[in-house]
Amino acid sequence: MAMLVFDDFATMDVGIPGQFFHTAEGPDRRKLYEVRTCTPDGEPVRGPAGYAIMPDHDLSLLEWADTVIIPGVHGGPPFEGVLDHEVTEALNTFKGRIVSICTGAFVLAAAGLLDGRPAATHWRYAAKFRRLYPNVLLNPDVLFVDDGDILTSAGVAAGTDLALHIIRSDFGTEVANRVARRCVTAPFREGGQAQFIERPLPPAQGASTESTRAWMLSRLDEPLDLNALAAHARMSVRTFTRRFREETGLSPARWLNRQRVEHARQLLEQTGLPVDEVARQAGFGTAVSLRQHLHAAVGVSPIAYRQTFRPQAALRRTTSATSSS
Repeated sequence: MAMLVFDDFATMDVGIPGQFFHTAEGPDRRKLYEVRTCTPDGEPVRGPAGYAIMPDHDLSLLEWADTVIIPGVHGGPPFEGVLDHEVTEALNTFKGRIVSICTGAFVLAAAGLLDGRPAATHWRYAAKFRRLYPNVLLNPDVLFVDDGDILTSAGVAAGTDLALHIIRSDFGTEVANRVARRCVTAPFREGGQAQFIERPLPPAQGASTESTRAWMLSRLDEPLDLNALAAHARMSVRTFTRRFREETGLSPARWLNRQRVEHARQLLEQTGLPVDEVARQAGFGTAVSLRQHLHAAVGVSPIAYRQTFRPQAALRRTTSATSSS
């Protein structure tokens, strides 16, 4: 991974790749990523916290990398839509995965990489981004956008969500969860960036829905209707629904469905349970229902997902079947 850093870099954004990707290890403790840092000309760049980064590389690092990561910028030409020709050319000719954190999306948009594509950036700068780049399909409400070879995150800490998503996609839930534990952060955050946007909210009255969410997670395999959830929270259905959305950014049904999908993914990755049993334990009831929900979430069937994340298990099953025949 090559992290391309500009003047006026966002301090936390620069730290995320080195911390999260460097922490990712395989079962043999082998590092799964190698992260290196470069600047456009190989010269030091300064951030807002009174220090400079002295890189070991210039743009030639991109010739070595599989992934380029662009941390956010707080100012300077890239934040105003101006990029050096060399940077634009290097990004446009790069053949691997390109990732931006926070306002790093301004760099990608300035290079013309986001035209006609979905993207995320910090909610605070969404209006400016839209003025500069009206052809980008900006979504200011999500924590990150995965558009295949280009991935963009929302502001600051959302870079950790995107980093864990990349690790999860590359090496599976178990590795990503281990990284999250090492970094003392949640492996998955519910809701989107919308819940962090500064806007007036009704004052909280009474208990939150946190205990009910924990109760739901312990009963994913059971039918859970809105009346039962509201009763557990000791609220009316209307109050519970409103407060749940305020706290998570999602309706109770959508939040529950997301947790069930994540649980099903873990079971598919980490166990050899039949798909029918995975569907039951995740609360979908039938394999057909699981297939529909998993395909809507990640675009593949349960069998295809398992083969992607447990290729050795799939190979053992194929070998065993061949031998027995």
